[in-house]
Amino acid sequence: MFSKSCEYGIKAIIYITLQSLEGRRIKVGEIAENSDSPVAFTAKLLGILTKFDILKSQTGPNGGFYIEPYRLQKIKLSEIVFAIDGNSVYEGCGLGLKECDAENPCPLHNNFVKVRNELKWMLETTTLYDLAMKLKKGESVLIR
Repeated sequence: MFSKSCEYGIKAIIYITLQSLEGRRIKVGEIAENSDSPVAFTAKLLGILTKFDILKSQTGPNGGFYIEPYRLQKIKLSEIVFAIDGNSVYEGCGLGLKECDAENPCPLHNNFVKVRNELKWMLETTTLYDLAMKLKKGESVLIR
C-alpha cells in the first residue's frame, strides 16, 4: 500500500519519536540501524521530513534529529505519508489501471474506494505519539 520509501520513513520517524520522548537527538546511523534501512537512503528521507517541518535537526556533537516535545501528539501519520509519497495512496486504481474511475470502474473499484477512505481516516487520526505509546507499552513491535 505504501512505497518502500514511505515504509522506511514511517519506521524511522517512529524511532525518532520514541527517542524524542526521552529528550534525545539521534544521528542518522542510529536511525538507519533501528529502522532497518540503508544509511544514505535514511538520510534522504530525513531531509524530506525536515523540509516538511516534521523533524528538526541540530548539528554538532550533541546534534541529531528530533521532534519537538509539544508536537509529538500533533503530528499525524498522514503528514509523514504525504511528505514521502504525496497523495498517491488516496488516488489510483487498486489494480494499477490507468483508466479507472467511477464512470469506468475496474472490478475492485467500489471496494477499493472504501478501503482508501478507511486508510485515509486512520492516517489522519493516528499521531506519532499514539504509535510510540503502543511500542512503549509492548502492544506492538517495530522491527522483527
